[in-house]
Amino acid sequence: MSKKPSVYLALVLTVLMLTAVVSGCGGGDKKPAPAAATDIKLGANFELTGGQATFGQSSVNGVKLALKEVNAAGGVLGKQITLVVADNKSEPSESTNAITKLITQDKVVAVIGAVTSSDTLAASPVAHANKIPFVSNTATNPKVTVEDGKVKPFAFRACFIDPFQGTVMANFASKSMKVKTAAIYVDQSSDYAKGLAQFFEEGFVKAGGKVVSKEAYLQKDKDFKSTLTKIKASNPETIFVPGYYEEVGLIVKQARELGYNGPMIGGDGWDSPKLVEIAGKDALKNTFFSNHYAADDKDPAVVKFVADYKKEYNQTPDALAALAFDATMMVVDAIKRANSAEPQKIRDALEQTKGLKVVSGVITLDANHNPVKSAVVIEVKDGQLVFKEKVNP
Repeated sequence: MSKKPSVYLALVLTVLMLTAVVSGCGGGDKKPAPAAATDIKLGANFELTGGQATFGQSSVNGVKLALKEVNAAGGVLGKQITLVVADNKSEPSESTNAITKLITQDKVVAVIGAVTSSDTLAASPVAHANKIPFVSNTATNPKVTVEDGKVKPFAFRACFIDPFQGTVMANFASKSMKVKTAAIYVDQSSDYAKGLAQFFEEGFVKAGGKVVSKEAYLQKDKDFKSTLTKIKASNPETIFVPGYYEEVGLIVKQARELGYNGPMIGGDGWDSPKLVEIAGKDALKNTFFSNHYAADDKDPAVVKFVADYKKEYNQTPDALAALAFDATMMVVDAIKRANSAEPQKIRDALEQTKGLKVVSGVITLDANHNPVKSAVVIEVKDGQLVFKEKVNP
């Protein structure tokens, strides 16, 4: 018998064994398995690094929890939903890059995010040029969905908008706190903060209050004492600080160090565990901010969400997580009602969202793609966020 067939057989077996070994070693890369051809791909454009990183991480957690629930129940249209996440680094220019990648390379059918108004506004032209719907969980500036009197057809949100939020805090200051004078210290680099400052001032003056001082700072500033000294000299009964937690924490801390002990109030940009870390719980006594939900709300939907989130991530969910969960459910609901994962049909169905029960309440979108929903006022007490009151639109 010739030995050649045996030699050839041995060589073939050796090659097959080496291939198997190499393939097995490749598992060390921990790359996610590619989405099945039948999966529906959803994008997430969030601030995972940079100045608003805790916002982005909470938001991603909320989206993932929603999709875990949806996929465990069989998915939608008989398909699983695969999430593709992009980090916009808390920068508008990077937000443009992130959504471009999600749409042109990853081929997502819809996008959740961004978190901030500036990052969302930067991403919007790309979404519209490619006719891909997006739902921001927390971008509250009115221009996100309407500009120059025209509704942006592919832009949606899961949160209330600044005119409502600013009015909520103006009324809280004048009616609940019963103050007559206020100072405004605004982040001049933020569309969100400037819009909120405008609507707070309009509402406060309309309620009979007087703004005695208006000052500005920029994101990433660290020393606010010089400006706070000027504000303190104007003797305001309260200081309204519409900004994000990194600067707000330092502003509150430094204001207290300068001897200002009056109430300090703000918007949903305060909502981060980092706020207490930066300012310290003692400095945050007598501070309040508007928000979209309260984790200690006894509504069954909130109770279930908080319990599920704690089980998954071992922490209490903030409003960013809750609204990201809600934004995801808005898209899932739209896909179901459209009976399609085609972007245009998802857009059309999103526009008709009505009576959708989610964590933060019941969502019905108005003609401007904005939810009509309530707000809550949160008090920071002993380093904990405590429900103060609910305000309906």
